Amino acid sequence: MATSQTTPLMPPASEWRSLTPHEGTITWRRAGDVRVLLAAGYALLLQVSHPTVGAGVSQHSSFQSDPWGRLLRTLDYSCTMVYAGPAAAGEMGARIRSFHKQISGVTPDGTRYHALEPDAYAWVHATLAAGIVAAHERFGRSFSEAQREQLWAEWRAVGRLLGIRERDLPPDWPSFRIYFQEMVDGTLRRTAAVDEVLNALARPSPPALAPYQRPMWRATRVLFGDDGALFFGIQTPHEHRDKRGDDCDAGCGVAVSRDELSRAIRKTVGRRAQRPAVRGMPRVYG
Repeated sequence: MATSQTTPLMPPASEWRSLTPHEGTITWRRAGDVRVLLAAGYALLLQVSHPTVGAGVSQHSSFQSDPWGRLLRTLDYSCTMVYAGPAAAGEMGARIRSFHKQISGVTPDGTRYHALEPDAYAWVHATLAAGIVAAHERFGRSFSEAQREQLWAEWRAVGRLLGIRERDLPPDWPSFRIYFQEMVDGTLRRTAAVDEVLNALARPSPPALAPYQRPMWRATRVLFGDDGALFFGIQTPHEHRDKRGDDCDAGCGVAVSRDELSRAIRKTVGRRAQRPAVRGMPRVYG
């Protein structure tokens, strides 16, 4: 039997089906809930707080010049991995890893980095699971402990399609909680990319819209305001906020508005949003 030392970094096509979520899995049922989009900024800020990821985004990403294109490519990636089937997920995973081979440079403190550093590469994948859980806790139905465990097991399997080794991620959800806190305490920093993302969330440029759609943008852009507090304040630990230099805790300033919004979204969207609402996102990555 193959061991972790002999397992190929990228799984063969014969294993893709066993690693891909399918209808009925907790990932398939909950990752496509439209409310998960409300945690997009939360996951992104966790990602770019990692020094390697932050440097890569600042130096190589189109986030600032083309934020909506970047968002659509990210959605296409995540929807493909979950909803497009084993062949598409396996091919997408290989493309993502190949793309990251070219991302390298030097951080502001002079440290050389590469996007495929195992801890940084795995952290990005882990934050997406954290975002799914956080979005449901804030805006939908919270996961049970068993559901969190199942989601994490399925998410680790998806990570294998990206070339993330089993040993690069915690084996279960309790271990993930410890891992998450250790990353917050020992690794995450207020990188330049954190400020870039917060500025973009606070003052988002409008997407390309027809004239009749522009009033809708003016009404919905409130979700992005207040320095991205709605996004970053979903579940971010106080210790992480301290490292970012914030003077207040997670409830400062916007807690009432966020709670009111949470209740409104629960009441308005309800269980109808538990269906995979975004799985039909067009293929735009590339």
